[in-house]
Amino acid sequence: MREIVLDTETTGFEPGEGDRIVEIGAIELHNHMPTGRTYHQYINPQRSMPAGAFEIHGIGPDILEAGPRAAEKGEVTLKDKPVFADIAQAFVDFVGDAKLVIHNAAFDMKFLNAELGWLNRALLPMDQALDTLAIARKKFPGSPASLDALCRRFGIDNSNRTLHGALLDSEILAEVYLELIGGRQPDFALAGQTSGGTATAAGSEWRPMPRPNPLGSKINAAEAEAHAAFIEKLGENALWSKI
Repeated sequence: MREIVLDTETTGFEPGEGDRIVEIGAIELHNHMPTGRTYHQYINPQRSMPAGAFEIHGIGPDILEAGPRAAEKGEVTLKDKPVFADIAQAFVDFVGDAKLVIHNAAFDMKFLNAELGWLNRALLPMDQALDTLAIARKKFPGSPASLDALCRRFGIDNSNRTLHGALLDSEILAEVYLELIGGRQPDFALAGQTSGGTATAAGSEWRPMPRPNPLGSKINAAEAEAHAAFIEKLGENALWSKI
């Protein structure tokens, strides 16, 4: 199963009021495990960056770039970055039909579909998105469900997250997502096993097999004797004597 953990940074909250996407970061998962494939792109919004948005993600058009993680330090310029139209196909190709794992999915999907809509491209179906914010609120009702709060709950190190950054947030969200769905247990047998105990290809069908040797009893002789005496007292019609 292929999933894409995704995050965006924007100039504001409403594409209908002229706000645009300025960064997309995404991590590919296969059977809930990172594959190493990522997508990361800064985007020229063709507009100024409001001070409020700059304070959140540190991305601004009038600052010199200083490396791939420069947004974490507030050192990214968007002047020389491509517009969304130039990267739309590469983004759509990377996403494909994979489930999109997003924290507060309605926000990111609203912006992604606005950008795609302005280009008269097909929109991403809302049912393609899986909202980790909704999962967290259902699992921990009444508790804070921000990404930082969930990192504290699960003991995930987010010390590098001084500012929001789409790729860094996607990496952190991937860890949070795995914890929300039960850690790595859903696909603990990721490679699978055959009846002979050999590995099968990832993604192939896996079924639990009987133990080759039954587990030994965990009770000692004295406990077994006491149990037998107790059953005898119950009489010949006792349920235990019929099992």
